[in-house]
Amino acid sequence: MKQILDEAIKGDYGVGAYNVNNMEQIQGITRAAKETKSPVILQASRGAIKYTNMVYIKYLAAAAVEENPEIPIALHLDHGNSLQTCKQAIALGFTSVMIDGSLKEDSKTPTTFDENAEVTRSVVEYAHSLGVTVEGELGTLGGIEDGVGSGQVKLTDPDEAVKFIKLTGVDALALAIGTSHGAYKFKAKPTLAMDIISAVAAKVPATPLVMHGSSSVPQDLIDIINAYGGKLERTMGVPIESIQHAIKRGVRKINVDTDGRLAMTGAIRKFLAENPAEFDPRGYFGAAREAVYQSVKGKMIDFGTAGHAGDYKPVTLEEYKKIYAL
Repeated sequence: MKQILDEAIKGDYGVGAYNVNNMEQIQGITRAAKETKSPVILQASRGAIKYTNMVYIKYLAAAAVEENPEIPIALHLDHGNSLQTCKQAIALGFTSVMIDGSLKEDSKTPTTFDENAEVTRSVVEYAHSLGVTVEGELGTLGGIEDGVGSGQVKLTDPDEAVKFIKLTGVDALALAIGTSHGAYKFKAKPTLAMDIISAVAAKVPATPLVMHGSSSVPQDLIDIINAYGGKLERTMGVPIESIQHAIKRGVRKINVDTDGRLAMTGAIRKFLAENPAEFDPRGYFGAAREAVYQSVKGKMIDFGTAGHAGDYKPVTLEEYKKIYAL
């Protein structure tokens, strides 16, 4: 992932990191990447690893790589909660891990700066010895998703961010600028602390910055779900124009999970409502796969990722072991 994000800095664009749990999501995302010629980050949470019984996510991602050799694909652990969890993901073949040291191992209780730096540094030392990228986080987001979140918002301090990067050696840093996990993010258009992005990017321009909780929660997806029996409350996500503004200021990795869930759920509800006699899972899961593809394709264009897959030759983990050792 380090190479994908470093190249994004050079090209001044953003790269989506899309959460995956099953084959249909991975196929929809990589189809969009292939058609738009976009590098892509497939990311799996601890919940996804558990849901897929660990080994399945490894081989689903390997199948995507085999089917799309021309697309740079990173497999990233989202919100790792300990060194042991990150070791487990690396053993499964993940090429990148996030250690969320902003929270204790329960993924709910905020840590101190020193606690965060200590666990993050331990993961960096282990992962870099194997050529694996590490993302850290400083500050906490609102909301809770997949069991992760304190429910408290603590915005990132730019000066602390610089100190944190120097202490830990992380390859990418997730900032808290007012975004939120989950579908129920905001009741109105959010006001995000874009100045934090600019301040950190100015101080450490070589470090890719990350936006978590960046699903846009499109109203049309909410409407489809509710039109076919759903009962989602009105909510707002992060507008695409806000994400594009963040990319211009220095964000390179944009995490998207909720939008994929909404797209799949709406497609399945609609398919079953319109085909009440259908019982073949390939029918409704096929519709869900198509919905993910359409959603992600639009984001790859909006984030500026499209067209950059052929800009560079992917570097192997073995080569990165040598780079990190310098």
